[in-house]
Amino acid sequence: MTDSLSFVTAGDGTRIAYRIDGSGDQPTLILSNSIATTLHMWDQQIAELSRHFRVIRYDTRGHGASGVPAGAYSIDRLGRDVVELMDALNIERAHFLGLSLGGFIGQWLGIHAPERIDRLILSNTSPYLGPAQPWDEAINSVLQSKDMTERAEMFLRNWFPADMLAAGGPVIDEIRAMVLSTSRHGLAANFAVVRDTDLRRTISLITRPTLVIAGEHDPVTAASHGRAIAETIAGAQLKVLPTVHLPNVELPKEYLETVLGFLRSTN
Repeated sequence: MTDSLSFVTAGDGTRIAYRIDGSGDQPTLILSNSIATTLHMWDQQIAELSRHFRVIRYDTRGHGASGVPAGAYSIDRLGRDVVELMDALNIERAHFLGLSLGGFIGQWLGIHAPERIDRLILSNTSPYLGPAQPWDEAINSVLQSKDMTERAEMFLRNWFPADMLAAGGPVIDEIRAMVLSTSRHGLAANFAVVRDTDLRRTISLITRPTLVIAGEHDPVTAASHGRAIAETIAGAQLKVLPTVHLPNVELPKEYLETVLGFLRSTN
């Protein structure tokens, strides 16, 4: 899928890259990527999603074509980036689907900007991935490495089943390329977001209709984390798929059915 990117400038001057697919007269759906990927991690879903929604994808700061400001980032800043993107595009309310780091952002939005969110999907995510020490070590390791080669292989092992990884192919190659192209400084700054975020208590404040998607074999954000989110948010639904960490890539058809079933539901 060729790039057709536009940009908005966040409140702190950082440029955020985004693209829009679908008709403007449809409900808006915002997609938020996992750490070390870009908005293209959603490519397999776009053709179908854009039949039903005006789909807005963006590169989280520190990723893809978005800016990479110096220093550690915060979940508040990542959440405000979404609100400011919506403001710039005159979007009053939208559905929001975030995976992994994008799911952290979705939780923040559900807590702090519920008036901007219609239906919320939190995929393969967690309210807390502490303690801090392993993240500090990961940050130091990333900043000291000469490139992303070793980190890319580690991510891929954590994101996909071994047989799918061994088989390779274009989809795996595309995800690997996304990781390899990620700024080391951007990755470290977003690792700091995960290190510093603890939403375990405050997600009880989320009142928007919420679907939690978890991967049965996910070693990054365990299925138990998804269950804990669903149990904490009143009325939340839980769907556990037989996948690792990127179910939209591993089982795209089943993932799409799950997402559309929830977003198009009247319950």
